[in-house]
This record gives sequence, structure tokens and C-alpha cells, in this order.
Amino acid sequence: MGSEEVVTERGLVLVERKEEAPVVVNGASSSSGGGSPPPITSQGGVGRGSRPAQALVERLKDYGQEDVFAYWDEMSPEERDLLIREIQGLDLPRVDRIIRRSLKSHGFSLPSYEPVPENAVSTLEERTPAERERWWKAGLKAISEGKLAVLLLAGGQGTRLGSSDPKGCFNIGLPSGKSLFQLQAERILCIQRLASQSVEGASGFVPIHWYIMTSPFTDTTTRKFFESHKYFGMEVDQVTFFQQGTLPCISKDGRFIMETAVKVAKAPDGNGGVYSALRSFKLLEDMAARGVKYVDCYGVDNALVRVADPTFLGYFIEKGVPAASKVVRKGYPQENVGVFVRRGRGGPLSVLEYSEMDASMACEINQTTGRLRYCWSNVCLHMFTVDFLNLVVNGLEKDSIYHLAEKKIQSIHGPTSGFKLEQFVFDAFTYASSTALFEVMREEEFAPVKNASGASYDTPDSARLLLLRLHTRWVVAAGGFLTHSIPLYATGVEISPMFSYTGENLEGICRGRTFHAPCEISFYPDDSKGSLKIKSGK
Repeated sequence: MGSEEVVTERGLVLVERKEEAPVVVNGASSSSGGGSPPPITSQGGVGRGSRPAQALVERLKDYGQEDVFAYWDEMSPEERDLLIREIQGLDLPRVDRIIRRSLKSHGFSLPSYEPVPENAVSTLEERTPAERERWWKAGLKAISEGKLAVLLLAGGQGTRLGSSDPKGCFNIGLPSGKSLFQLQAERILCIQRLASQSVEGASGFVPIHWYIMTSPFTDTTTRKFFESHKYFGMEVDQVTFFQQGTLPCISKDGRFIMETAVKVAKAPDGNGGVYSALRSFKLLEDMAARGVKYVDCYGVDNALVRVADPTFLGYFIEKGVPAASKVVRKGYPQENVGVFVRRGRGGPLSVLEYSEMDASMACEINQTTGRLRYCWSNVCLHMFTVDFLNLVVNGLEKDSIYHLAEKKIQSIHGPTSGFKLEQFVFDAFTYASSTALFEVMREEEFAPVKNASGASYDTPDSARLLLLRLHTRWVVAAGGFLTHSIPLYATGVEISPMFSYTGENLEGICRGRTFHAPCEISFYPDDSKGSLKIKSGK
């Protein structure tokens, strides 16, 4: 085998072995492309004492993975068959390429980082009411024309929340008892209605298509949850579920870790696995066929996420950039959030994880603005063009560089140190010719649900209170009054997303009216105008 130098689009120079010719086993060929794997069997059947097919052994030796056969002699025929099927299920050339390139790049000396230029950020203080109104209208127009799709990253389980269910199923304790999935679905329905109403003479609406990425651990439960809740009022054909992939867990020298004698330990490929999944399931082609031009991408564990935000979309369209992200100002130097940075002088924007920042860098102050030099926090609220996503999907697959997350992996020998191979959704930004950042207010759009109640931050309790306080401010701004039997800082009003998206259209029901907190102001679209119900909470 020869070798070649590869310079990736992210500036890394790697050495690449040329792929070998397809191996023919029992008359079938194996390749790195799609399609079914070849029917590999062992030599002389699968009885005790037989050996795996020599071609298969040689192939795995070439990839340095022959240890998968370590327990072959002790296996029953059924176990040997399971192991061969396990190997057949792996795209070995692709997996090998990912392992080698990722290990090669691990610890690679990256360009120095610089703060994000001030002109790359649309800040709250510089934004005018006229701009906000213009962007809102432009966004609604694009939505009414079917140009926006929503992409939800929902592969995670609520393990840290004390639940094995998907995070989106979690009820954070609102008066309505709604899950994160339901809150987000109803915000999409609200925007559809507002977009339809914004078009003069419109008789219907173009539905916003919702692409939901699950994982092997959450897919079935997520689908059943949507079915049992009748898709929260959305059309069934308006939602597309798809699974992110998994990759083998590896030792520090790149060998597969075996979970059992017949099973390779695997883990989901990170939220950036969305890009390879979009490619595998041909979803970018599906978006193009639907006339989608823009994609709103976000993580499921944010109780205040403004799904399909027309203002952000209108800003994005006006800027004419391939990628944009909402950001909030970092609360304090040691806050555990990644921040946007510029990679090298004049380089692309990217995200630097908090674990990669030393204390001095985290505390640097911009003497002109008086705020932290590295202050723009990544909160996983992104907007992309479909054309740019095509570029990212192809670029990431070509480069095949994954982050190595050192973890304790469950193996046949018990917990062992190893690596999980992951990509992150923000890996896309290094492929963008230009990225725009759009500042939003933390208390209006960022209520993460990551840790169990009782933790010091990002809990269901903290997210619930952020939502109730925001909606309470909406009620007061619309002329309403509140009474409460417990301290107001611990309660508030919940307004159904079906009724109001950002506090609009509340004057008619709030002005001069008194609400007893906690309570829910609900919207039931039983007729053309919908009906109102006020429900007391616990």
C-alpha cells in the first residue's frame, strides 16, 4: 500500500493509506460504499475448531483489528455467527479512516485563537425596532413560502435528569405539564399560523417540516411518544424521524473495545453525527424537493428555544451568509459554556469548548468594551442554508476527523479507559466563508435542562422558573395583574405557545385582568379564532 499527504479543509495535514481493493469472500465483494455487507462465513462451517475465513482474518489484520477473534475458539456456532454479523455491520474502510485520522489529529497544534470581531455580531444594543420589524416580516414571508425547515437534535437520553427516556419527553413541572417536545411543537404551530396570517389573502399555510434526529437509544420511545400524543396537533407527514449513527469505541492505540466476545462496544457519534445522518438518509435532497432553502437547527434541552424564529431567519437572509448562530453573553469567566472564537488571524469562526480554555484566556477583558474578550457563548441555536449543509456534509465525510472523548467504556473485561468518536454540530462553522452571530437575551431564549433538580444550575426547576418569569413579564406588559400565595420569584404564569410566540397578541385577554399564579393561559384552536382557557396550577 502507498501513502499520500492529505490537507483537509480545516488545515490539518495527514497521511492517508490508499484503500485496498475490495475483498472477495464466498463470491461476494466488500467495499466502503453503501449496500448490504457481503455474506462472510467461517471456513469449514461454524463448528468448534473451525477458523474464520482467511480473507476476513487478513482484512481485519490490515486494519489492526484481528483481536476481535480473541475468543473464537471458545465460542459456540451461534456466537461465531453473531460475531461475523457484527463485523459485517461495520463499514470497515470508513471506520478505519476515521480512527486513523482522528488519532493523527489528536493533540495536533492548532492555529492560535482570536476573539470574534465586533462587526461579526449583531448586538442587542445596536439593534433598532425598525430592523427587528423588518427581519420579523421577512422571516414570516420566507416561512409562508415553505423555505424554512426545522432540524432538532434529540438523540440524548435524560440520564443526568434521572430518566432513561429521551430528553424531549421530559416534563419540567410547568402548570400545563407539557414536555419539551410539546412546547417546541406548539411553537412551530404558532409560527405557521402567524406566517399564514401575514400573507394577505392567504387561504391556508405551508407547513414547516420538522426533521428530528434520534439515536438508537431514543428512536423507538420518541416515535411512540409522538404517536401517543397525536403529534401534538401537527400533521403526521410533517415530521421526519431519523437516527444518528454509532461508531466503535476504541483503545488509545485505535483497536476496537469489545463489549462482549461477540459485540463491539459502540457509542453515538455526537450531535455532529447529524451531518453524516443527513447524508445517509438523503435528507438534504428531501429538503430541496420540498423547496426548503434554510434550516433552523437546535438542541432539544432548551425550554425557551424560539423554534423557527422569524426575526433570526429574516436577519440571516438579509446578511446573506451561509451560517449564523444565536449567542448569549458569557455570564462569568468560569461558566461552563463553549465560546465562539476566530481560528488564526483572519480564519473562520469556530467554537472553543470551556475545557480547552485556560484561566487567563477565560478572564481576558476587552479594554474598549469592558466585557470579556471571549464572551459570545454557544447555545446550540443555529441557522444554515441547505447549500452550505451540502458543503459541510461532504467536507466532514472527506476529512473524517472526529473528536476523541476519553471515557470509561463498558467492556468484556469491565470498565476500561478508551475513546468515543464524536463530531459536534458546531464543527460546521469551520467550513463557512462567513458566519454571523446574533445576540439574544439569555433570560428570554436560553433555559437549559441538563442536570437533575437539586443541582446548582441548568435544572428542570431553573428552566421552569425562567419560563414562568418570562411569561409573567409578558402578562404585566400587556396590562395584566398577578396575585400569588407563594413568593413571586418561585412562581408565575405560563402562556401556551399556541397563544403567543414572543408576548404578542396578549392585550385583549390580559389588560385589566388579574391572574392567580401559578396558572396556565391556554389556547385551544377549536374554531377559526381559537378559544381561551385559564387553568390554575399546583
